[in-house]
Amino acid sequence: MIVVTTPTGQIGRQLLARLLDASGLADPVRVIARDPARLSPSARGRVEVIRGSHADPGVLKEACAGADRVFWLVPPIPGAESVEGHFAAFTEPLCQVIGEQGVERVVAVSTLGRGIARNAGQISASLAMDERIRVTGVHYRALCPPFLMENLLGQAASIRDQGVFRLPMSEQRVLRTCATGDIAATAARLLLDGSWTGEEDVPLVGPDDLTPDGMARVMSEVLRRPVQARLVGVADYKAALLGHGASEGWAQGLADMTRALDEQDFYGAAAPSTPETAPTGFRTWCEEVLRPAVLG
Repeated sequence: MIVVTTPTGQIGRQLLARLLDASGLADPVRVIARDPARLSPSARGRVEVIRGSHADPGVLKEACAGADRVFWLVPPIPGAESVEGHFAAFTEPLCQVIGEQGVERVVAVSTLGRGIARNAGQISASLAMDERIRVTGVHYRALCPPFLMENLLGQAASIRDQGVFRLPMSEQRVLRTCATGDIAATAARLLLDGSWTGEEDVPLVGPDDLTPDGMARVMSEVLRRPVQARLVGVADYKAALLGHGASEGWAQGLADMTRALDEQDFYGAAAPSTPETAPTGFRTWCEEVLRPAVLG
């Protein structure tokens, strides 16, 4: 039995489709969904659905009964009072279930930055999540991307109407990226393979070494209209987050993350690309994902 969390999210939705389309799928799939109506009709007819949040110990216990593999992702909740508390509220029930119910393998979405990131808000909380899970002794793979290309989709209207996208950075520097489809593909491969053991990080770093201006040039060429990148300082970024309803704790975490990325550069040029796990280039993603979202 494979359990999939966040099955209607950006990564989980693609993962679920890959699992259900896989010729090698021999095990049933169970999903945890707050709103099962958001599942695709084809998925609803082929998976067992547990309604609720995977931060709820009772829901998670029910979902993991008889399961040996779990896909794990802590969803962002901007209203959370504390970044550390938010990640702990999800992770502690998982660790309990692993110890009590015999889950053998966990594949989780984490981040680059292990051994480097310090005081990095959500990134530090994600890396701490990994350590909590590793202590249980479960076979574990932490999927470690840098900046997700899909983070730009929230600015589709600004790109279309103003020709502008914004990034919380203090200067032009290489920003390594990854497409969520590559994360889903790697997660599906691992969940369908019951032979791997131990604990490993799996970096997912796309092939590009683009600065924000370089990303803007690619967007301009793909969209056939001028696009500019505007860099946003930490204070302005935090103020914008608060203005959009984020809690003080969540906004401060993202501000700390932005500052750490600027100062420690673990999403930067020094991170080597990993074509075996993250083959999608930024131009391909812009053609296949961004252009329909902007011009649709």
